[in-house]
Amino acid sequence: MTILHIDLDYLADTLEKLLSIPSPTSYTDNIVRHCGQELDRLGVPFEVTRRGAIRAVLRGKKRRPARAIAAHLDTLGAQVKQVKDNGRLGVVPVGSWSARFAEGARCTIFTEQGSYRGTILPLKASGHTYGEEVDEQPCGWEHVEVRVDARSSNADEAKKLGIDVGDIIAIDPQPEFLENGFICSRHLDDKAGVAVMLAALQALIPVKNKLPVDVYFLFTIEEEVGVGASNILTEDVASLIAVDNGTTAPGQGSAEFGVTIAMADHNGPFDYHLTRQLARLCADNDIFHQRDVFRHYRSDVASAVEAGHDVRTALICFGIDASHGWERIHVHALRSLAELITAYVLGPVKFTRDAEEIGPLKDFTRQPMAEAEQELTSDVTLEEED
Repeated sequence: MTILHIDLDYLADTLEKLLSIPSPTSYTDNIVRHCGQELDRLGVPFEVTRRGAIRAVLRGKKRRPARAIAAHLDTLGAQVKQVKDNGRLGVVPVGSWSARFAEGARCTIFTEQGSYRGTILPLKASGHTYGEEVDEQPCGWEHVEVRVDARSSNADEAKKLGIDVGDIIAIDPQPEFLENGFICSRHLDDKAGVAVMLAALQALIPVKNKLPVDVYFLFTIEEEVGVGASNILTEDVASLIAVDNGTTAPGQGSAEFGVTIAMADHNGPFDYHLTRQLARLCADNDIFHQRDVFRHYRSDVASAVEAGHDVRTALICFGIDASHGWERIHVHALRSLAELITAYVLGPVKFTRDAEEIGPLKDFTRQPMAEAEQELTSDVTLEEED
């Protein structure tokens, strides 16, 4: 098939707007409203769950076996654990991330009376006061605190501001969009995935009458705490693909360019047939790609399977450097992902049997068992080698 054109200006602009809206897990109402307004503008019908997960749909020629693409709107953040005697705030993380990356971060504290700005600092923040102790103090959430940018020199003053235990703290993303295509920011996980999905949707709308089956675009709100897509699928969905980050690091196969296809996460391998179908689509459509395995990673699809959904699963990634920290990606990967999504949802359904949850063994899938044929690389025989 011919690859659909992806509007990179729209993709980048969408990502920048998403990054500007604070959305730590549990504080996602505003970004849900923004995403819903964008779907309305695109003319894509959707519905919203009680707590805010979004299920949008492009109708295909058949209802089943429907396909679903998912990304999450929620990000990492922090929460007030204690209003301290010095007027500063003890905090705990929302999601899994290191206090090493929190030190020095500018942030917003959301109270019931309004928001305040602040900075996350180590307990010993001044070399002029503590000397070498600044470098010797441990790293950890119990060793940082939030300095509030308001009159808050003791606990009473902090509480008069309306600050209390449980208040949510959003970390500034500080995005930079470079002319060479690199994007540096916090919270690219997974607002870049959301931007990819919206860009793919924009490209698909003019040709939606060619979709062989329904396609659901799912925007979840609790992936960073493990809930993910556990409660958003319909019975029609037979395959679920998450769009998220792939960690670039020594020993990993992910790259900041092209599509990274995850073959497994810490829950185990993804669906054999779906992952290889995606790899073939990349090869057939000249989409640069690589494979990877993640041992300390889970995504929306893991939560869906754990919740009991019998769906084929896969994870496609944009390579990200320093995930859950000072993240960096490249627009090439975002474009490649959007292209792959469009190629996948416009392509024929590989297993029509998946339209039903239960079926006979007769038309069940097969996996290769025969011994691979080996090509001789020289005219040396086994006897000669012995």
